[in-house]
Amino acid sequence: MLVSAKEMLEKAKAGHYAVGQFNINNLEWTKAVLQTAQENNSPVILGVSEGAGKYMAGYKTIVGMVNGMLEEMGITVPVALHLDHGSYDHCYKCIEAGFSSVMFDGSHYPIEENLAKTKELVAVCEAKGLSLEAEVGSIGGEEDGVVGMGECADPNECKAIADLGVTMLAAGIGNIHGKYPANWAGLSFETLDAIQQLTGDMPLVLHGGTGIPTEMIQKAISLGVAKINVNTECQLTFAEATRKYIEAGKDLEGKGFDPRKLLAPGVDAIKATVKEKMEIFGSINKA
Repeated sequence: MLVSAKEMLEKAKAGHYAVGQFNINNLEWTKAVLQTAQENNSPVILGVSEGAGKYMAGYKTIVGMVNGMLEEMGITVPVALHLDHGSYDHCYKCIEAGFSSVMFDGSHYPIEENLAKTKELVAVCEAKGLSLEAEVGSIGGEEDGVVGMGECADPNECKAIADLGVTMLAAGIGNIHGKYPANWAGLSFETLDAIQQLTGDMPLVLHGGTGIPTEMIQKAISLGVAKINVNTECQLTFAEATRKYIEAGKDLEGKGFDPRKLLAPGVDAIKATVKEKMEIFGSINKA
């Protein structure tokens, strides 16, 4: 069954590793992530953006699909189903649909409004046993229409949000969604260290995990990051592997394209990417 991300992230921070959040976009994607987590005995968080939710017919459809997979695939590792960069309204929609975790991205609001809305959601999630992620300082780049310039968060504002009782905190430290440009300045570890000093044991979240050098990721983990989001890298590897299969003209010995086999190379590519990230994050055999 789905679980809150609270326990897995508290264990990760105490153990100096991070749990990967891998965004899902269809059945094959979800199956690949779950298989990889089970094979490597790693806890995992399935991330769903609002755009992916719409694409997959709605949040209730996703909950039904994931719960069915957990049962029929015999998944025993901890799995959280998490709304990624959720708006205030969509947090409530996912809570109603049966998600075990939500992220309220109030970073684009004035801090007072971010605090007020986050405080309300803390109470709702606590009552239902769900985990809640909040954000301070926008993450750079664009993801499903959520645009940020990648500015660094104010550590004092991070403390104010953390003190509300959220489960985890995403703070902008120069990270961005999508591919990192050649002139990227890197992560601000000074900001991250200041945030951890003020938020204590609160698990911190690093968005934009694609393209961040391994040494930066591991340093971020040493400074309190316990959850790392990966989306773009899975998209790129899936698309490239599937494209090569199609261009090779594989038609199953003249029987036409079988969609199950058509997507198989992409699924294998996702599994390889997820395993690689789990190794870097240190979450293998931590379930």
